[in-house]
Amino acid sequence: MNQNKETLITVLSLVITIGILGGGYWWFTRQSNPNPDSLVSSPPANNQPLSSNTSLPSPPSPSAVTAFSPPATVPQGTTVKIDGSTSLVLVNQALKNGFEQKFAGVQVLTNAQGSSNGLKALLQGTIDIAATSRPLTAEEQEKGLVAIPVTKDAIALVVGVDNSFRKSLTSMQVKGIFQGAIQNWSEVGGTSEGIRVINRPSVSGTRKIFKELALNSEDFGNTPNIMTMNRDATTPMLQKLGTNGIGYATYTQVADQQTVRTVPIDGLTPEAANYPYRRTLYYAYKNPPSETVKAFLGYVTSPVGQQIIQDAQ
Repeated sequence: MNQNKETLITVLSLVITIGILGGGYWWFTRQSNPNPDSLVSSPPANNQPLSSNTSLPSPPSPSAVTAFSPPATVPQGTTVKIDGSTSLVLVNQALKNGFEQKFAGVQVLTNAQGSSNGLKALLQGTIDIAATSRPLTAEEQEKGLVAIPVTKDAIALVVGVDNSFRKSLTSMQVKGIFQGAIQNWSEVGGTSEGIRVINRPSVSGTRKIFKELALNSEDFGNTPNIMTMNRDATTPMLQKLGTNGIGYATYTQVADQQTVRTVPIDGLTPEAANYPYRRTLYYAYKNPPSETVKAFLGYVTSPVGQQIIQDAQ
């Protein structure tokens, strides 16, 4: 075999040997490491940005309302002061009775000067809990106030029992009446008699919500037939209705009244689930809650308290 052939054989042998060794190395590393494609689907480390094709995590759920545990005991001499919405008068009284009966030596003082006045007193620290028939404003929340829902209610349109109008009003007719565009009962299908509108004062949470629901947040009318009460109280308003007046109140306060009737809206009575003037009622407190507040709201949100609220409506 000449020298050229020997050199060729040596080179070929070397190439084959390198190929075998390279192939073995590739096979070994392939078994030792995961498929590179699988690395794409692995979640990034916490300190790494998410790639554009990675699913974002679900947003956290909204913060739940602070939960208050039902109190096992309440110290004798404890006094709970509540003021605010007239819409919660019956609920306040029912909860007062139940709380005082369950815990000896405890007193609950209630008043009803209107939602805004109650919230003002809460900020001033003269009461423990404000009953409010409207949600808190952003400013009130920034000052540390927190509201928890107590129950739902409806705002009823009421006329005197001797009022000759005995039909249903449409939502647009209600808006026209309270803005002064409609001033005679004959314009809505009744007899020819002027309409007197009895409105609640600006401190009333019921007025604020009624304005939003019935007037689409537009202003009340300023016509001579519209009068505004000086104090947010339901009974004096009902007494002023006479035979041609119309006003509004929380339904639970007028449902059993013998001197007034509720007026259906769009053919719906306040008991209907889709009645247009429904709203939520709240208890507000100032953060951080005192032990007195924790005890009373724990009672309110307990099964016993919830049953009392239901029975009061």
